[in-house]
Amino acid sequence: MYGFVARQPIFDKEQQLLGYELLFRDSAQNRFPDIDPDEATSRLLSEQHLLFGLERITGDKLAFINFAEDSLLYQFPTALDPSKTVIEILESVHFSSELLTACRELHEQGYQLALDDFTFHSQWQRLMPYISYLKIDIQQNPLSGLAEKLAELKDFHGKLLAEKVETMAEFQQLQQLGFDYFQGYFFARPEMLKHKRLGHHQIHLLSLIAEAAEPELDFDKLVQVMERDLGLSYKLLRFINSAYYARPNPIQSLKHAMVFMGEVELKKFIALVALSNLAENKQPELLKLSIIRARFCDLVTKAAGQTELQSSAFLTGMLSLIDALLEQPLDQVLSQLPLESSIKVALLQQQGPLSKPLKLILDYEQANWQLCEQASSKLIPGQTDIRSLYLDAIDWAEQLQL
Repeated sequence: MYGFVARQPIFDKEQQLLGYELLFRDSAQNRFPDIDPDEATSRLLSEQHLLFGLERITGDKLAFINFAEDSLLYQFPTALDPSKTVIEILESVHFSSELLTACRELHEQGYQLALDDFTFHSQWQRLMPYISYLKIDIQQNPLSGLAEKLAELKDFHGKLLAEKVETMAEFQQLQQLGFDYFQGYFFARPEMLKHKRLGHHQIHLLSLIAEAAEPELDFDKLVQVMERDLGLSYKLLRFINSAYYARPNPIQSLKHAMVFMGEVELKKFIALVALSNLAENKQPELLKLSIIRARFCDLVTKAAGQTELQSSAFLTGMLSLIDALLEQPLDQVLSQLPLESSIKVALLQQQGPLSKPLKLILDYEQANWQLCEQASSKLIPGQTDIRSLYLDAIDWAEQLQL
């Protein structure tokens, strides 16, 4: 069995990234593998931290990690750096004098503690001096009655963190209620309050993405385009000089660079540059998530032995958030791109062969481990570790710097 781990971003009021919650399993009823929460946490620590290093998943940001009761009482968190870790006390933990002692000791060692799925129960009052974050699930605590509940926390001096924030409207309301941090996919939801026209610059970038979808690339035409755009030329050379490419000799010209990369990688580069420019004024995590999805779909398709679909799978993953980037309905954006029908069917109808790797990464992001297991066993033969593919996709996205 693989010890899967996914990450979900946590933002402040300015949508700056605070850290990631690391998700090893979904809940006591829906988890993969089928083990108790304490074993899940111990596996997370041993397989991710000791084997891979949590910094590979979170970079220089905080790691919010779930701990169940026994894990806390036996001081499992002390294997982690307190400056980089927030200990989340699961909602299944029961208050006890032993828990209070363990939390006090962890607090004294410099760890920040969070109460996950906070229930506003009075039993937690004695723990409050050691709590840095209260995580409140807004799907379980509707906004209409939340202000009254929050009034009970007037003596709490830590930070309020809203979970499962799905829309920009919720994000704005929660700010007004006094929340400090926010977790959910509100940053990836298109806010289409008005019909917005696409500017000439955006249309030009979409045409570049369309170029990446062409069956064959015109290298001479692309050289002419790049020679007129110094920034584009610089990005191409920087991209090919990244650690991802190993080459024996220096690149001598733009065309040499393109030929060296080959059509498949050049198509990815064109699409990535266009996407990064479309995302200039958007939440950086949105662009990063698009790139992770693109790379993951690419890697999964390759592992499945469907190399002929790699370019299309890459584009499918990359375009899965294009509606949020442009604040346009997805069907409207895709209608302006001469994409092959299989990409549009995957994005709009969630059907066809290209929908499978996309659905896999969406389930992975949400820590739907049982669905991941079922999908990956059908899609990828043998013992391919999709956790490694996910980590490779994160690495690739972090290194790009487009």
